[in-house]
Amino acid sequence: MEHSLSFRVRVAEVLRASAVFGSLSEIVLQALVGVMDEWRVHGGEELIREGAESDSILFVISGGLRVWRRDRNGRVLLYNQVQPGQSVGELGMILQQPRAQHVTALRDSRLALLSRQAYEQLLQRFPLELSQVFLKAVYDRMRNATDAVAVQGLAQTFALVPLHADPGVGPLAQELSLALSKLGRTAHLCQSPDGQQLLLNGELFTGQDWARLEDEHEFILYETPDRDCDWSRFALRQADQLIYVSAANQSPALTAVEQSLMGETGYAFKRHHLVLLHPSDQAEPVPPAPWHQGRDLERIYPLRRERRDDAERLARFLTGRAVGLVLGGGGARGFAHLGVLRALQECHIPVDLIGGNSMGALIGAQVACDLCLPEILRNTQKFAAGGERPTLPLISIVGGRRVERDLKRMFGERLIEGLWRPYFAAACNLTLGNTTVQDQGPLWRAVLASNSPAGLFPPVLLDGQLLVDGAILENVPVQAMRMRLGTPLERRRGNGRIIAIDVDVRENLSADPGLQRLTVMSTLKRMLSAKAPSSPSIADILYSAGHVGGLNQRFRTIAQADHYLEPPVADFSLMAYAKGADIAEVGYRYAMEKISQWDHHQTGH
Repeated sequence: MEHSLSFRVRVAEVLRASAVFGSLSEIVLQALVGVMDEWRVHGGEELIREGAESDSILFVISGGLRVWRRDRNGRVLLYNQVQPGQSVGELGMILQQPRAQHVTALRDSRLALLSRQAYEQLLQRFPLELSQVFLKAVYDRMRNATDAVAVQGLAQTFALVPLHADPGVGPLAQELSLALSKLGRTAHLCQSPDGQQLLLNGELFTGQDWARLEDEHEFILYETPDRDCDWSRFALRQADQLIYVSAANQSPALTAVEQSLMGETGYAFKRHHLVLLHPSDQAEPVPPAPWHQGRDLERIYPLRRERRDDAERLARFLTGRAVGLVLGGGGARGFAHLGVLRALQECHIPVDLIGGNSMGALIGAQVACDLCLPEILRNTQKFAAGGERPTLPLISIVGGRRVERDLKRMFGERLIEGLWRPYFAAACNLTLGNTTVQDQGPLWRAVLASNSPAGLFPPVLLDGQLLVDGAILENVPVQAMRMRLGTPLERRRGNGRIIAIDVDVRENLSADPGLQRLTVMSTLKRMLSAKAPSSPSIADILYSAGHVGGLNQRFRTIAQADHYLEPPVADFSLMAYAKGADIAEVGYRYAMEKISQWDHHQTGH
């Protein structure tokens, strides 16, 4: 540990900029800085052990720390991240209790250490001001104890780790660096071709002040070679997130590189991703399932080489800026989704994940297949015009065979895992009484289950369970999208942005007050003449019954979405499929007006 003038100057700078310690008067701040010692630690080094004596408070000057514990089964539970300008260890010192948690360095870090003796001496001189500021530090950390990623003050760091010789990390690093630079100031660090020098954004970098590098950038991307060397080990210590890279045609078996990393101190505190690189013209990605075996990955990203949009999608996922689009059901009114999608495209708002129910699942699946909007309109109108035959109503009113046949023709044997963007279709599971989110398996089957209203169509069977249209519980499956946007460490507050589109017009199902009971004759009269007393049909009754749950969940659904759009499509009937283009136009005009009011920084624009 050291105590130098330059160190004290740097500590004072960091504390003045701190949201907590910046409130100290200059006299108290200088007194605090004057009694602290410097401590430089390596990434992965354990600094505080649970149960140990609380003999110091640690202040982060550069780098970052992770607070964690183990549960009864030995699993690591990750808590908050301590970033520059923040402290840890105050509560134990104040209460004179043993350490309550472990603290490990996330990356090579520079710390300022305040000993118990120095703390008690300062407390005698400045009792009120010091007590207030340390209690505020404890309060702020406890309030955000389950946040997985610090929001401000700490550059996000990534390391690209090739799993095999020359999988194409260099070009990917360039594309990812450009994509990150659209989101914030980015430093791309790599070795020169001869391995003798370090380059920062293509220029020679002496590496004299890493702390300043973090101060001046929001993202730092470390490009490592396909061999073990000092630079690789240094980069991996600094990275909060490891991005393994492999050519998609390589063996999915665990590599020696990964096995070596798993033994490194601090490995469990990093986020882990896998990029599978495909040829730029490949139609479908390789199945990801074999690559999950033996790996604890947050997500697998199928990328095409030299595809800027793929690299930009990766950047948004890594930085918590991914955009999820949720499309609700509503019959022909669902054509409004196409208008909203057109507006999003024209406003350059990306769509990184797609989920839907019923009509939204059908349109969303085609979007996930990268079909253009006019083609989706034609496909959907043709599909809706097919009709269905009534059947003996032991299971349902219609047989559903035509719908199943045409969905198989539309999507073939394509799997949901065989899409470049994540997709899911929601369905109500009558067996379990909950929403089943279908995010793997045949695409046609997921869309069919989501488009099978209970009573009207037969349920779709999945391992003996009965799946029907998801509107019974949630017509706009925002909760499922929120779970997919949040990382495993961020389930409480989620991550990224959700745009939800609700086309399910709220209509009152009622009969004419003069009717004593509903009869076949009363309903036939209503079907033949608009002037006849109101008498709902079986289709009206089944539709309303199938949407009751979704309507009851509407307020919760709205609260979970960042942008909740309700295009004005009440003037179109559920069966107005011939007016698809007109409905889409209504959705487009409505969305353009709403988008103009958005904060586009939040949607990746």
